[in-house]
Amino acid sequence: MTIPVIAIDGPSASGKGTVAARVALALGFHYLDSGAIYRVTAYAAQQRGVALDDEGALATLAAGLDLRFDGVEVWLNGVAVGDAIRTEEAGRAASQIAAKPQVRAALLDLQHAFRKAPGLVTDGRDMGSVVFPDATLKIFLTATATERANRRYKQLIEKGFGANLSALLQDLQERDARDAARAAAPLKKTADARLLETSSMGIDDAVNWVLEAYAAAL
Repeated sequence: MTIPVIAIDGPSASGKGTVAARVALALGFHYLDSGAIYRVTAYAAQQRGVALDDEGALATLAAGLDLRFDGVEVWLNGVAVGDAIRTEEAGRAASQIAAKPQVRAALLDLQHAFRKAPGLVTDGRDMGSVVFPDATLKIFLTATATERANRRYKQLIEKGFGANLSALLQDLQERDARDAARAAAPLKKTADARLLETSSMGIDDAVNWVLEAYAAAL
């Protein structure tokens, strides 16, 4: 039997990662934060002095990543890098390298390796459209840019980072445009994905919505 996959795609700061992690926990499935993979790649590039516009070098680096997840923590070469890759700078760098086809191709096998029994919940930009096109359930989770900026602002403040709400909103809008316009796996809702709009929805309600959708899909 094919190992089931729940693919949750959507724009930055939509809450898809929190929802996906909670759904995975509820089902006892593995969890893949694909955005973290691109953030780690960008972080590793900066640590090693690889230019973010050097597509070939970035692809080589991506193919050799020593990366693992422990719950929601991310480890690179045996070192926890979760906080380092969650900054706004890391997010912008990840969005920049994610537009490069060679980098995306280099990371495909790594993402496929997370598909293990009893199942996988994954979130990103192209999980349902490119990485797992045969997913059991595809969801496009979104919220207004203003709501997403507010969520990101609160998240950064709670973690002790400085943040400017207006700058966050502008950055999100620019990132949305870049993700939607890129030639390689652009952010979009596929025809077979269910839309989940969370602007006025709490996390618990969103998680329950996904769980009910998955039960209906089986």
